[in-house]
Amino acid sequence: MRNASRRKEAGEVVAPAEPFPQKLYYKIGEVGDITGVPSHVLRFWEKQFPQLAPNKTRSGHRLYKKRDIQVILHIKDLLYNKRFTIKGARESLTSWREGAEPAPPPAAAVPGEVLGRLREGLRRLHDLLDRPDPFDT
Repeated sequence: MRNASRRKEAGEVVAPAEPFPQKLYYKIGEVGDITGVPSHVLRFWEKQFPQLAPNKTRSGHRLYKKRDIQVILHIKDLLYNKRFTIKGARESLTSWREGAEPAPPPAAAVPGEVLGRLREGLRRLHDLLDRPDPFDT
């Protein structure tokens, strides 16, 4: 794996240490160096995330733009730091690209809301368990 990004403790990956060169197009190896994501993972992500679609030359070489690199860094943050699933990251990325405020994951909800929903669920469960069993004779 290439050493393009610094690592914090417990495997947390941060942004690249130095700014990347300003060009119109970047090859897949350069993008791997910039983002710290191996080429085979970038090719896999192309299949999983429709927002990641680099241009291809006639010979099939991928050419990434700065926008693509930003998408890759966002995907990397969602998957590696925030521990989203591929499906969850895809949904979050869709709302992120549309400019909408992404929905927070359930664990990030307001604590009062979570406790209220939990309390209501426990009340319903308690009511169900307190009912006499109709099949008990």
